[in-house]
Amino acid sequence: MLAENMKYILAAEYEANQVKLIVLNKSKESIEQAKTDGEKSVETSIARAKAEIEQLRKSSDRKTMEAATELASSTANKLATMRARADRRLDTVAQRIFERIVSV
Repeated sequence: MLAENMKYILAAEYEANQVKLIVLNKSKESIEQAKTDGEKSVETSIARAKAEIEQLRKSSDRKTMEAATELASSTANKLATMRARADRRLDTVAQRIFERIVSV
């Protein structure tokens, strides 16, 4: 009976060790799968962030060009106004100089 009990105990220990090995292997597989999933998630996040950065850069470039165009237009208008004013003054000055020369 002792030998039979020992046989059952050894069988139970063997079975317990087999269960431990199965659990250990499943745990390793789960850890590897979690690492793989995590790496994929990080890669996806990086790709999404790069795409957002590119989109923001394009938007920023577009806004910069719009602002530069608006500034150029405003500057051109101011320049035209100043040139017209200077031309009027030049005509007035030329007329005064002519009148002084003629009246001398």
